[in-house]
Amino acid sequence: MNYQNLIVEFKAKTAVVTINRPDKLNALNKLTMEELYSVFSMLKNDGNIYVVILTGAGEKAFVAGADISELNQLDMIAGREFSERGQQVFNLIENLDKPVIAAVNGFALGGGCELSLACHIRIASQNAKFGQPEVNLGIIPGYGGTQRLTRLINSGRAMELILTGDMIDANEALRIGLVNHVYPQNELMDKALEMANKISSKAVPAVRLAVKSVNIVDEVSSKEGQLYEAAMFALCCGTEDFKEGTKAFLEKRKPEFKNK
Repeated sequence: MNYQNLIVEFKAKTAVVTINRPDKLNALNKLTMEELYSVFSMLKNDGNIYVVILTGAGEKAFVAGADISELNQLDMIAGREFSERGQQVFNLIENLDKPVIAAVNGFALGGGCELSLACHIRIASQNAKFGQPEVNLGIIPGYGGTQRLTRLINSGRAMELILTGDMIDANEALRIGLVNHVYPQNELMDKALEMANKISSKAVPAVRLAVKSVNIVDEVSSKEGQLYEAAMFALCCGTEDFKEGTKAFLEKRKPEFKNK
């Protein structure tokens, strides 16, 4: 399928989705959001893809925010619809049972920061900048940012970033746990693909069930979470890959997973 604002490439078992509006710093307009929903819906059902990398075109921005010309037209009713649709798109990404790696190259502001938060793993280039500057426009984060940012770092730090609208650089994002790694700009995509390839080499059923188990942490009690984990563990024990993985360990050889 052809997309106007996205580039979708397939590299072995990894799909690389690039938001391609570099002249607009890859800002999220309505069309881009709908295309993101379309492509992630497609990838969800693609059995040949094990990992997804999400990035932005060019070296200046991952996603610099939402399209302000569209925001400016919102009233209360349209604003709620705008927020809820954005949340639906980002929830699809977060709940994908395939790992999604955000390769953040440059500005990740507003909706761009929220988009990175919806991904399972975030790595950044040294020139990356993160922030939730919505208060400068008289609004708040509307794509799940108040929730995900608070869960990922801590309420005090999240509150400060949201209330001040300040940006932080990649090293500060690393320090507070917003990103996993920081790399030179020219190494970012190679490192993202390296991580994707490492994950793809593992038993796919185990990876997918692990993603599901981690994703429910903030939705249930600790007791309920452990019960869910036990259920997912049991499902793993019923797979061919579990038998192969344990057998290979005992035989001191590399496992040959069939992803079954």
